Amino acid sequence: MGPFTAFQRRILFNYMIGSLLAVFGVGSVFIFHTLSLSDSEVHYLVKVMVISVVIMLTGEFIIYRSHVKPIKEVFRSERPSMHAVKQGYLAAHQFPLLTVKRIMGPHLFGLAIPSSLLSLTGIYLDWIHLPYYYIALAWSGAFLIAVLHSLIEFFLTYQSVQLLLHSFSARTKELGYPALKLEGRIYLSIKRKMLISSLFTAVFPVLLFILASQIRLSQEGGSGLESYWSWSVLVIVVILFMALVIAVLLYRSIEQPMNSLRQRFEEVRSGELEYMNNIYSDEFSKLVTGFNHMVSSIKERDERNEQLLESFFTVFAATLDARDPYTAGHSARVADYCVQIASRANFSLEDIDLLRKSALLHDIGKIGVRDHVLLKEESLTEEEFEQIKQHPVIGADILHQVQLPSELLPVIPGVRSHHERLDGKGYPDGLTGTEIPLFGRLMAVADAFDAMTSDRPYRKGMSIEQAMRIIEEGKGTQWDVYFADLLLAIMREKNLNQVSST
Repeated sequence: MGPFTAFQRRILFNYMIGSLLAVFGVGSVFIFHTLSLSDSEVHYLVKVMVISVVIMLTGEFIIYRSHVKPIKEVFRSERPSMHAVKQGYLAAHQFPLLTVKRIMGPHLFGLAIPSSLLSLTGIYLDWIHLPYYYIALAWSGAFLIAVLHSLIEFFLTYQSVQLLLHSFSARTKELGYPALKLEGRIYLSIKRKMLISSLFTAVFPVLLFILASQIRLSQEGGSGLESYWSWSVLVIVVILFMALVIAVLLYRSIEQPMNSLRQRFEEVRSGELEYMNNIYSDEFSKLVTGFNHMVSSIKERDERNEQLLESFFTVFAATLDARDPYTAGHSARVADYCVQIASRANFSLEDIDLLRKSALLHDIGKIGVRDHVLLKEESLTEEEFEQIKQHPVIGADILHQVQLPSELLPVIPGVRSHHERLDGKGYPDGLTGTEIPLFGRLMAVADAFDAMTSDRPYRKGMSIEQAMRIIEEGKGTQWDVYFADLLLAIMREKNLNQVSST
């Protein structure tokens, strides 16, 4: 069942509910329990109501078709134009108000005028025995009942339209059109909705009761107080019930958008930055627009923060490269190898990004190593090598001191442990096997491979084939078998691609 069909079914159901409550509920109580009628008069008035209802429904259906036509075109046309989609979107927002106009127009006059004419005819022909001024009283009652019906229909239709507007958003996206917006327009403000509903809820019971009492007392001729009070209790119960229905519907129309906003704020608090569909036609539309602006601002702020963090990592890596020109580009190459291996290992995108950042900073601790040791071209003494071996600890300490946000703390273990070995002969902590953090095990393979294949002042870099043989021989003792195999597979594929391209 399509969204438009579902919408029409809800509108029909709403209409039946509103009619049963207002017209056949309050109206029938007002007529048949207020007037003292013979069986023949009751039969005649029932016929009058049936004829009037048929006329009313005919007129209302014609108006309804014109009101719903822009919405129907959006969902029933294969590819409606952008203009047609906008018109349908606006018509959907206006539909609760159009429902009120249908009830106060063709509904009221289509019912009241035929019933008045037929009732006047019945009085004139002596088929019913009522004073002529009762017709005027009936018009007053019909107006009150029409207002009651229109309020019930307004709130029920308002809820149905909100469901339809979600489908509008999906349909617009499906057609590839820009997102639809009301641009700040409000068709019925909460203030006016509250005032009208509250005023009518307060005044309607009094007016209807006074009107019914006037008719009843005139029929009783001042006698029969016992029957009058039993009748009045019934009328009061019905009136109070309808007032309660209106109050509940009014409350629900305000509660639902407030709950939606509260839920979305909770989602933002937990990090889910999703825009809200603006399906409201009152002041809540502005609140949703403000919420979406807030989400947009948070996203822009997060993007700027991410750019600043990227700059932070890049500057750190560039600082090391500037100090040790012989290893310039090493951190970026290791990061690239790490990303390739992690992608093969089906790491999540979040973990791949953290791994890349960790790899960019893995040698940042060398900033704390003296120049005569770091830049020495001859073989290092044992003491000097001990100083070099401290660079993972220094790097981790630096990152702890800059107070990285909690989501970036996973980069630190990789920086500290990228020189650990599976057999426990690595540094700085001598960890073994899976004691070594995951990022450290993966980075150790990438770091060693780039170090072996890069040129140094005191030696030329190995060939890729020779470095691959060393990785093959050292996996399981020095390097993690799984990550070593992934790197070797990547290198073999690159070699095959190079051979085939030549």
